[in-house]
Amino acid sequence: RHMPGLKIMVGLGNPGTEYLATRHNVGFWFVDALAQAGGSEFRADSKLHGMLAAGESAGVPVRLFKPSTFMNHSGRALAAVLAYFRIDPAECLIVHDDLDLAAGDIRLKFDGGHGGQNGLRDIIKALGDGGFHRLRIGIGHPGIREQVTPWVLGRPSAADQDAILDAMARAREVLPLAVAGQFSEAMKQLHTRA
Repeated sequence: RHMPGLKIMVGLGNPGTEYLATRHNVGFWFVDALAQAGGSEFRADSKLHGMLAAGESAGVPVRLFKPSTFMNHSGRALAAVLAYFRIDPAECLIVHDDLDLAAGDIRLKFDGGHGGQNGLRDIIKALGDGGFHRLRIGIGHPGIREQVTPWVLGRPSAADQDAILDAMARAREVLPLAVAGQFSEAMKQLHTRA
């Protein structure tokens, strides 16, 4: 079946400057870079529990959104913004950190579970299912379960940060395809590394 294109890209993260450079906030990094590239600024919208910016991809307008709730309550903000703009979850791309992928790995995916990502867990609970697109940005794994919280709330090494930013740049190149609804082509280009 034909997939609708994207109307909104949502970066997940924690609000506040102390979290900005952390691994858990790579979703914010991604939409911040898109807003900056489009000369747009995020503005707080209290009724949507988040911040909105105007973005565009290959001339197609797309909204950018960052929840102002903490990561674990992302569902409330997402449900509010989708309802307000009458956007279907399938027209939404959630950009988030992923412990199961190495730093520098990046994957597009539709539907599925939350894989332990607390923002996704809350969103799936709020929406009732996982029928939305995800851009999974690898941050690596500390190797020990007990270390996960300090890991995600810590800053990546310089090498990891470079790898993450490179991955994001590759994802930005295929975004026009995703925005146009050509997800399989976007995935093919993103997941095939020369």
